[in-house]
Amino acid sequence: MEHLKDVSVFVEAVDAGGFSAAAKRLNLTRSAVAKTIARMETRLKVRLFHRTTRSQGMTEEGRYFYERCLRAIEEIRAGEAELESGRRDVRGKLRVTMPVIFGRQCVAPLLIGLLDHHPGLELDLSFSDRVADLRADGFDLAVRNGRLKDDADTVVRRVAFQRLTVCASPAYIEMHGEPQRLEDLPNHEGIIYGKRESHDTWVFPSPDDPWRVVLPRSRLRLDDLESIRDAACRGLGLAWLPCWMIRNDVATGRLRQVLKAVPSVTFETHAVWPRSPVMLPRVRLAIDTLAVGLPGMME
Repeated sequence: MEHLKDVSVFVEAVDAGGFSAAAKRLNLTRSAVAKTIARMETRLKVRLFHRTTRSQGMTEEGRYFYERCLRAIEEIRAGEAELESGRRDVRGKLRVTMPVIFGRQCVAPLLIGLLDHHPGLELDLSFSDRVADLRADGFDLAVRNGRLKDDADTVVRRVAFQRLTVCASPAYIEMHGEPQRLEDLPNHEGIIYGKRESHDTWVFPSPDDPWRVVLPRSRLRLDDLESIRDAACRGLGLAWLPCWMIRNDVATGRLRQVLKAVPSVTFETHAVWPRSPVMLPRVRLAIDTLAVGLPGMME
């Protein structure tokens, strides 16, 4: 509790623009404010303010800490207001990071739909294929695909499975034929996902080994899944893509799934959030929404 009191003094010192102004607002002496800040700096082992004889300016560490403290104080005030009014609505800002294409097509529409039913909710959505540090970057929640590294600082919940499938345009199939077995793939043109000198292999479940690796010949490598889909629609080769990405193209006849008798690879989609004794209602709502809404998009 003593630490919370110190935090309120620190935030007031920043908001007021100096120790003297903060002291007047808090009905304290300037010396008391200065001692509180010094005590915090000693405990945190960082300098929060640059001090001169006439002014105090925040350090980079102080600015970082202020932003986090301000969010915490806002949450406390929001909680008090809701209890006083008898409400427990989902409120406040929810910051979520997610992969670019998957986030844009599958995750964001579900989360944005929450705004219609929760007028006190704010969304800050970030689209990036970089794996963010949730605490350092200030995110409440991340959506991540595939296998995750062990991290004692985060909590993970699986919210969906994704399935990969091989597809081609009707024009390509008419010209080159349709592969019937995995053994047919090396005789076909493929559009391969690759970055720099490396490229992904196409893998399939096998009764004899964990994975069977097969790759068609290829003259076209792209590092963007949407470009691969567009190239497949143009008849430039077979593509190995998530089912959710080609769902509309299959429905309209631009693409056809092939090798339907061959088992498909699946991988998991997870919600990841910073470990904390209490889960914020808005975080729980977002996770539950994704767990219910995403599976139907994966096929």
